[in-house]
Amino acid sequence: MAMELIPIGTILAVVTNQVMKTAQAAKDIVIEKDSFKVLSKYLFDIEPVLKELQLKKLNDSQAARHALEALEADVKKANNLVEKYKNRARFYLLVKCRHIVHEVQEVTRDIGRSLAALSIANTELLSGISDEVNRLQDEMQRVEFETSHSQLQIVDKLNQGLRDQKLDQGFANDMLEEIARAVGVPVEPSEISKELASFRKEKEEAANRKERAEVFFLEQVIELLSRADAARDHEEMQKQYLQRIQVIERYDAREECIPPLNPFICPITRTVMIDPVSLCTGTTCERAAIEAWFDGGKRTDPETGEMLEDTSLRSNLPLRQSIEEWRELNYCLKIRVCKAKLLSGSDSSMEEALSQMQDLMRENSINKDWISIGGLTDIIISVLGNSRNREVKRKILITLKDIVEGHTRNKEKVIENQGWDHIVPCLGRDSSISKATVELLFELLQDRSGWNVSACRKLSHQCSGILFLVTLLKGPVRESAEYAEKILNKLFDIDEETIPRAAKSGWYKPLIDRITQGPESSKISMVRALVNMELVDSDLKLLGGEGIIPPLLEMVASGNIESKELSLSILVKLCGCHANKELLAASGGVPLVLKLMFSPHVRTLIIVRCSEILEKLSSDDDGIKFFVNEKGVQLELEQLIVDLLALQQNTNSSHNFRRPALRALLGICKSEAALVKTAVLTANGVSLVLPLLDDSNSEVQEIAISLLFLFSQHEPQGVVEYLLKPKRLEALVGFLENDKGDAQLAAAGLLANLPKSEISLTKKLIELEGLNALINILRSGTTGAKENALSALFRFTDPADPESQRIVVEQEAYPLLVNFLRSGSVTAKARAAALIGNLSASTPKLVDVPEQTGCWCFWRSRVPLCSAHGAICSVNTTFCLLEANALPHLVKLLQGEVDATAFEAIQTLSTLVQEGCPHKGANVLHEADAIKLILEILTWGTDSLKEEALGLLEKVFHSREMVEIYGAKARYILVGLSGRNVHEDGHFGRKAARVLSLIERYSRSSTSLLPGIFT
Repeated sequence: MAMELIPIGTILAVVTNQVMKTAQAAKDIVIEKDSFKVLSKYLFDIEPVLKELQLKKLNDSQAARHALEALEADVKKANNLVEKYKNRARFYLLVKCRHIVHEVQEVTRDIGRSLAALSIANTELLSGISDEVNRLQDEMQRVEFETSHSQLQIVDKLNQGLRDQKLDQGFANDMLEEIARAVGVPVEPSEISKELASFRKEKEEAANRKERAEVFFLEQVIELLSRADAARDHEEMQKQYLQRIQVIERYDAREECIPPLNPFICPITRTVMIDPVSLCTGTTCERAAIEAWFDGGKRTDPETGEMLEDTSLRSNLPLRQSIEEWRELNYCLKIRVCKAKLLSGSDSSMEEALSQMQDLMRENSINKDWISIGGLTDIIISVLGNSRNREVKRKILITLKDIVEGHTRNKEKVIENQGWDHIVPCLGRDSSISKATVELLFELLQDRSGWNVSACRKLSHQCSGILFLVTLLKGPVRESAEYAEKILNKLFDIDEETIPRAAKSGWYKPLIDRITQGPESSKISMVRALVNMELVDSDLKLLGGEGIIPPLLEMVASGNIESKELSLSILVKLCGCHANKELLAASGGVPLVLKLMFSPHVRTLIIVRCSEILEKLSSDDDGIKFFVNEKGVQLELEQLIVDLLALQQNTNSSHNFRRPALRALLGICKSEAALVKTAVLTANGVSLVLPLLDDSNSEVQEIAISLLFLFSQHEPQGVVEYLLKPKRLEALVGFLENDKGDAQLAAAGLLANLPKSEISLTKKLIELEGLNALINILRSGTTGAKENALSALFRFTDPADPESQRIVVEQEAYPLLVNFLRSGSVTAKARAAALIGNLSASTPKLVDVPEQTGCWCFWRSRVPLCSAHGAICSVNTTFCLLEANALPHLVKLLQGEVDATAFEAIQTLSTLVQEGCPHKGANVLHEADAIKLILEILTWGTDSLKEEALGLLEKVFHSREMVEIYGAKARYILVGLSGRNVHEDGHFGRKAARVLSLIERYSRSSTSLLPGIFT
């Protein structure tokens, strides 16, 4: 029936009904529902306009009829559009969303234009609602629809992935999950399978419509999404695999391939088809090949050559299914062969199997599942743990990465089984294996949402894994280092406790970053972990070099009590490294520590930690070097000395409280004599430290004795008075007997500093075995302790107290002194020479010259006499240095051009030349070549040494015989020295002149070389 014959009212009623029907249907569209809802709303808004026209009885004009017919056609297009997309595959609708939105937009605008034409044709009838009609038609004509941003992101990501040919399983998993969530499909294999089946139907329909570009695009999308885990039902795949295995059981175990049937071969490409399609003649070809055949202008059957009347193509689904089944059977055959090779125990066979497995997975991702179902994953994991072949291990790791890449179920299987325990140790192998391992590990830690938090936590608790990752991070292989850093940084985000584990392995930067920039709780956690670590010198230096000291000082300055205590504790450790002392000082840390330490109401533990820092700063003979501000200006330390001593006044304080402050005080005082004076005179240091000798803690006692050693140089009398009290001296002797070097050295030094005039102290030391302890130090003490012990022996070798000397000699000190002449330090040699001199000075008083009876020649032969003393001498009875064999070593001290030793040697040698009878001693010195060396000293020694040499020569040249031997040489040297009478030191010159006068007195010529000197 022609439209002109239908009443216009009937047409209006039909259009109104169609508008309502389409409006209602548009509300239920799933994809791009916002666009369809807007269309639906506009259609609902049109209904009142059409109702108004029905009430007013629409004029049956030509314009009105044409406008209404156009509106009807446009509404039909809208309805067809709704019907077109109402029951389509949801995946398809999403990937086509941009096109769908454009279609909805165009049909909405068309309806708006038709509504405008209808309004113009019925202006009078619609005058009551003209404003509403004008607004509606204007909006509809200008409407612009946009696809939702989230959907566009998914589509763009998909299209980009297809352009980049990203067909890996991980990308497939991501895309499938995003698409499914966007369209409201559960990510379950059963639901995904239904959606993909619907998607495939869309592709088949597009193929039937000969929409080749659409078919190609949909094939790419389907191929990608089919690779995803959720696109596979594991139970179905396992069932399918077992069915294929049953089929291949009839094939020989060595069989690796089932040849293809002829129908599987494309007549054009002569290869097995993937997407077979049938021609009207029944010939089947590969779709891409026959399409290219037609595009080349050919219209013949490729197999028979006959002309084709119809070039349409039909998918040959049964053949395609058969081909797929054939391929799957071959997969199963190869998997069976690989399994046998893996179990053979042959390294070469295992390598072949691993290569074949990699090829299988590249060919079809279904083999990732079947390899795992077939047990090959478990086998290669076991081989990984047991094999010693480097290449086998490397290939297993690469193969495992292929197996788990983008495959959630396979990842879980590897992580939950022994795979983790066998994979992690491979991080510590050579560079090629560790590189493959870290790449595998990175893949295992990924899941659909990004990182597998559970797997990351499991790895974070493996200390060896963290150590290996840190080692790779610092290694030479850049790719391995990058993977290791990514993994470690993620572990840090998930589990903060991993940061200290990385630090224990030598990577401190993340820990320092948290201390610098993290929240207060993280800072405290990191510093606490650092405090509990065992750190060697290299670790401490590295920490300081990477900048940990400034943030720690910031925590000390502004943190809470816990923050202060922990940061001070680690600063104590850090200051065990010399380089960190410099960094602490340069950062202004020392004034900060001092201010905190002596602040009112500060906690005891804070004071202890500050004291320990001061102790470290002053240790290793650094003294006050680091007690500076940030500009390097020396701090005022006098008040510090007073404050440190004041801390010792609290007798109830624990040893841990007092000990570090004492050590800091000792280190500071050792380096600066002026500060010792401050401690003694200003802070009453001796009286504060003396009671510490009675402390129950041995370390406190040892530090106290060391301080008293320093203090005794300024206030010895107070120490003497204290030591003479009951039980005090016994404690000092105990320190002498202590084999700890510092305490022993200090105790011996303290005795050396005490006045030697205190005879009672000397006697009491002998009674308490103090002398014996000193002599034992000479045998086995440290160099410093020996030197101090030698100084202390002077109080026992005073020539005015021969009894004490005798006790020294009886305790076999003499051989020890002689040994020091030979092999001691310069100081020890000088002191030993002086001590021998003290003993030798007593020899003339101790010798007993026997009366000469009978023939002197017979008496002399019976009793040998000392060549120096003319009597019977011995070490024990007369302390004779000749009997002690000290003479050669004393003479040797004259040769080294060392003033200190030469000075003491001359003084000791002088004891051999006795007043009134110089010739014996002089002759002894002559025979030992000592006089020649003494004359040489006049050419190189200091004035004090030369003066001492002149004193000895003055005694020697009372012997005519010595003048005759040495007069000429001596005269030449002495002439120059005596000339200083006029120009320099008159006393020195006069002494040289006196020696010269002795020579002149015995000279054959009575003429003086220096006229006027002796007048």
